[in-house]
Amino acid sequence: MAAWDWIAKCSELKREGSPFIVVTLISAKGSTPRAAGAKMVVLADGRFFGTIGGGQLEHLLIADARKYLVEAQDEAVSGAARAYPLCFRTGQCCGGAVEAFFEVMGIGPTLYLYGAGHVGQSLCQTLAGTPFHVKVIDPRPEWIRSAELPAGVQRVEADWRAFNDGAPWSRQLTYVAVMTHDHALDLDVIADVIRRPARFIGLIGSDTKWSRFRQRLAALGATPDEVQRVHCPIGLGRFGKAPREVAISAAAQLLSVLCQQT
Repeated sequence: MAAWDWIAKCSELKREGSPFIVVTLISAKGSTPRAAGAKMVVLADGRFFGTIGGGQLEHLLIADARKYLVEAQDEAVSGAARAYPLCFRTGQCCGGAVEAFFEVMGIGPTLYLYGAGHVGQSLCQTLAGTPFHVKVIDPRPEWIRSAELPAGVQRVEADWRAFNDGAPWSRQLTYVAVMTHDHALDLDVIADVIRRPARFIGLIGSDTKWSRFRQRLAALGATPDEVQRVHCPIGLGRFGKAPREVAISAAAQLLSVLCQQT
């Protein structure tokens, strides 16, 4: 992969909000399939672009890259280096050795925002320019395709179940805000996400709504610890009920939690 190719691929993946690892050979001694400087890009699902030489060595590097990517999302690490002798284990008995550096890219706080309605749109606008990468999940085309959503937001026009099952979840980097157009839908989403790793889970609504939700979640088998994870009403204090006011309050809480983490 030429230099401009992998740089372009990295830029594309960052725009998509996809975490990935750039694997670079930082040393190559003796007989090796590629020289120092060779690169490839590896995604969490095992897809890769470029090559560091192929064969079993490349297979091991891809497996290690995926492992490091999982660790990075849980522990917010940024990179690691590892040596690989070209021996029986790598299936390449050339007698040489390489050292690879795994550079984590595209990792940062990500907000899964369920609902592209008025408050959801305002929250996206309020968070623009902050460290949060925002993914908005809403199957309604008239809302998810709205021009009111900022360009940097990733739009997911799909059912929340399909999204949740395929999305990466991290106890350090995943944030959740549930503000759909339907209370029953809010409950379904909350019942699912409280069982997944996340740094923050917020739900739009009143104290009365949350009291009823707590009872229903308990009836669905949620534990007290799982229910306790939810911040409802989402936000810091009572800023007002207009969409922009609720969004500012919610954004303030999200940024506050992020600052506590860092």
